[in-house]
Amino acid sequence: MTPVKICGITRADDAMLAADLGASWVGFVFWPSSPRFVTPDTAATILAGLPPHVSGVGVFVNQPVADVAETAARVGLGAVQLHGDEGEAEYGAIGHRVIKALRLGPDATPAAADGLWPRATLLLDAFDAVRMGGTGRQVDWTVASAIARGRRTMLSGGLRADNVAEAVARVTPYAVDVSSGVEREPGIKDHVLLRSFFTAVRSVVRPVDSTGGAQP
Repeated sequence: MTPVKICGITRADDAMLAADLGASWVGFVFWPSSPRFVTPDTAATILAGLPPHVSGVGVFVNQPVADVAETAARVGLGAVQLHGDEGEAEYGAIGHRVIKALRLGPDATPAAADGLWPRATLLLDAFDAVRMGGTGRQVDWTVASAIARGRRTMLSGGLRADNVAEAVARVTPYAVDVSSGVEREPGIKDHVLLRSFFTAVRSVVRPVDSTGGAQP
């Protein structure tokens, strides 16, 4: 199965169901302006209750590198996801795996990924001038596919149970990331939608991944 990240987790029961369904990662948003914001203490408590195969990812937006590092250590995150204009020189030595978001606008081309954080996993999401993620907007899968052929890529942006199988088949990303597509309101996951999403992902037969398991 294509690895799955369930982002915007705020509740322990949502995280546990995601783990039971086969999620490789759960994402916690530490950007205070997000409707899915959680405190490090809340995230640490939720993560501590999950099985060891599930890793925590922290989402940050232009936050001081010292704060990102401290939160990552405090929560026990496996990776940090940077959604702003962070520079690799400043954040690259943070001591955790990095997922760098690339927000694709309607006129984006595959060249948008050229030279961008070459050692990081790229997360492709839809551009919004205000919201840094969880918009429910779909990215151009043709552009995403071209990027995914050359980089380890996580696909996000408007994924739902009714389109994720097609997205995986067309883009062949390393992993998929979903937040709003499995919610009944921001930060509150719909368990029926979660189950349907995983069923759809499992329906896609894809080539064997030779990259060595679910490491972002």
